[in-house]
Amino acid sequence: MKKFSSIGLALCVCAFLAGCGGTEGSVKNVDGKYYDREETPTFKVQRDGTVDWYTFSGYLRFNSTCAVCHGPDGAGSTFAPVLANSLKTLSYRQFIATVSEGRKIASAAEGTAMPSFRQNKNVMCYLDDIYVYLRARAAGAVGRGKPGTYEPKSPAAGQAEEACLGAFPRH
Repeated sequence: MKKFSSIGLALCVCAFLAGCGGTEGSVKNVDGKYYDREETPTFKVQRDGTVDWYTFSGYLRFNSTCAVCHGPDGAGSTFAPVLANSLKTLSYRQFIATVSEGRKIASAAEGTAMPSFRQNKNVMCYLDDIYVYLRARAAGAVGRGKPGTYEPKSPAAGQAEEACLGAFPRH
């Protein structure tokens, strides 16, 4: 019995350190923003389905701007890929570069391209949020539709938002 308890305890500790419970290895929380071992933004989904603020914000931002081409919840369309699948292999850096710089699809129909969103504050100020949301979708931690419950917005998230939005000229 003692041997079983030691093994059980070891498994629980390993599972916790690996980020069980839908956290996809989130190991660090900095003011409500979660990061994985490589310091890449990631999501946290609690056992009751509550998502972190950035995943929720990413859902809102994605579906207000990106869904026009990529479909609701990143499910794809006839002219844009399923981002819920793309994030399984696309790195954080590749995602940032693609959204910032845009991308011409050589094998696609004439005129098909991903535009640059470098000048769009509604995308660039929330780029990590969108990435985190799509990462959660790709991992299967978040289903389609609006997350039911979410952590409150941290003061740090509010300050970052104000700083970013203030960096763009207002018309």
